[in-house]
Amino acid sequence: MKIIKTSLLAFLFLLPLVLADLRVGFYNTTCPQAESIIQQVVQKQFATDSSITGGLLRMHFHDCFVRGCDASILIDSTPEKPSEKSAGPNLTVRGFELIDEAKKSLEAACPSTVSCADIITLATRDSVVLAGGPSYAAPTGRRDGLVSNPDDVNLPGPSFSVSQALQAFTANGLTLNDMVTLLGAHTVGLVHCNFFEDRLSNFQGTGSPDPSMDPALVAKLSKLCAAGNNPTTFLDQNTSSTFDNQYYNQLLLKRGILQIDQELASDRSTTGIVSGFASNGVRFSRSFATAILKMGSLQVLVGNAGEIRKNCRVFNLE
Repeated sequence: MKIIKTSLLAFLFLLPLVLADLRVGFYNTTCPQAESIIQQVVQKQFATDSSITGGLLRMHFHDCFVRGCDASILIDSTPEKPSEKSAGPNLTVRGFELIDEAKKSLEAACPSTVSCADIITLATRDSVVLAGGPSYAAPTGRRDGLVSNPDDVNLPGPSFSVSQALQAFTANGLTLNDMVTLLGAHTVGLVHCNFFEDRLSNFQGTGSPDPSMDPALVAKLSKLCAAGNNPTTFLDQNTSSTFDNQYYNQLLLKRGILQIDQELASDRSTTGIVSGFASNGVRFSRSFATAILKMGSLQVLVGNAGEIRKNCRVFNLE
């Protein structure tokens, strides 16, 4: 089994070994090499594209916030039956090929044993570690869902206010601190211009840039987006490929890319949390490990519920 080498910023946190009806080491008997197989696939991808960490974090978030963490986001749409993939917020989700590769290897080693939902969870954890983030023991035992409907996709948007975003998080049993912590995943995220372009020239119909964005950043991003083809930029303009707390420091410098990100630094309810994470990377890492494990246990299917898909893109009956 290959061991992931973590940076000095990566920490191992001893967290509760059981969340919901999940448990650490669920596959120890039925597929003892499961986590190693997934880890090796992630290492291979990360070696050529370190931005995959942000992609997997986004996939994990978008999956868990719709019908719980059941891999419903992985189902392919068909002309007769659209899936979550065809919903607007999911059109730019990426990392599906990595999940496919891991599933193919797992099916060869342990047929019909490891769920696609657990693959997303473990692959996300492994990519966070590779980017320098916290290492945490991830409970497994999720089953794959049997429903994937684009109409169910109702995710907090990039221009949400803090209070609007909080409603979406609390509806899923997550707290204000969880929300500010999980948005810290943007420290390794990429975003297309269309998600923030309004802040550069005509913020809320004013005909001017968003005054809460650093003018130098406005100029830089305006030049980037003017090139056309909806290019991407990093949500953390400082240590773009490293999972650390610099995202929060960027917010304090008015260098948040998305409106919701920047509002975290100015809203009375969240500014203290942002400042705390900006000044203490260890605190952020600990909080993130706890929050992502909490998110990963949302409405999970366990026991005999759902199924273990043979192909993550289609339900077994299809």
